[in-house]
Amino acid sequence: MSLSGHFWTVVPSLAHRVRPKFAPPTVPWSSLASDAAGLPVRLSGALRDRADADSCVVVVHGLGGTIESHYCVRAAQALDARGWSSLRIALRGADRSGEDFYHAGLVEDLHAAFASPELARYRRLYVLGYSLGGHVALHAARQLADRRLCGVAAVCAPLDLDRSATAVDEDALWIYRRHILRGLNEIYAAVAARRAVPTPVQRVRQARTLREWDSLTVVPRYGFADVNDYYASMSIGPQLHALRCPTLLLPSRHDPMVPPHALSPSLRHASAALTVQWLDFGGHVGFPSQAGVEARIATWFSQQDLRAS
Repeated sequence: MSLSGHFWTVVPSLAHRVRPKFAPPTVPWSSLASDAAGLPVRLSGALRDRADADSCVVVVHGLGGTIESHYCVRAAQALDARGWSSLRIALRGADRSGEDFYHAGLVEDLHAAFASPELARYRRLYVLGYSLGGHVALHAARQLADRRLCGVAAVCAPLDLDRSATAVDEDALWIYRRHILRGLNEIYAAVAARRAVPTPVQRVRQARTLREWDSLTVVPRYGFADVNDYYASMSIGPQLHALRCPTLLLPSRHDPMVPPHALSPSLRHASAALTVQWLDFGGHVGFPSQAGVEARIATWFSQQDLRAS
């Protein structure tokens, strides 16, 4: 793994903490999804509703991230510059509200966003997901729950959850893993403060790998047999042949968290609807500003917009 991959994974996040960039003006957004028992779960987000736009992009954060993560803000800026509306959605619990916590295949939150009154006026919808958010976005491309969905883009998204967890859990990546687990533990603790959780918070905080964390939380919460069942049943990789709308995948060859070898097997039998553009720069969801990754995505969305017109 190149040093530049680590650099572009770490530095954009640190720079955003020191000198944060800001998204265009937004209004608070909320909607209701349902949990496994049919009970309501409130979602939140930030909507940039441009009166001159008839398309809206739903932007989805990565594992342990938020709608204020540097890449989500970067996406909102780029989309606004192109005259697009955008909704940065917090997957359930990511806003630390304690409503619930999400997993890698929980596409119902996107379905709730599509169905919300605030997005009813848009003729076309798109999804832009980063990392795990990209994995969720790819599930939306497969299910096509809303006929207005005209395109999905996924940046540095895992395809095989088992391979990706194995990569993240390597000893050399402990600093990334600690960062991810810190965010996940915040989400889990907020849920525990409001409702019963399957494993005590103190035990969950002792988890040192992503696989262990998932075993203690996601598996019992969502009724998977074990972590292998969760990864096998929710991985989008084996389902890439069934994509139902144009889909753009942007992996980085220098991504230390979702390395190319964790992706390649899943791409062998992908649908013709999938376009893969390997990036020869950047790291995990972090790129040089002059590379214009989000501008490239906005251009691709515009092409789908023209085809749908």
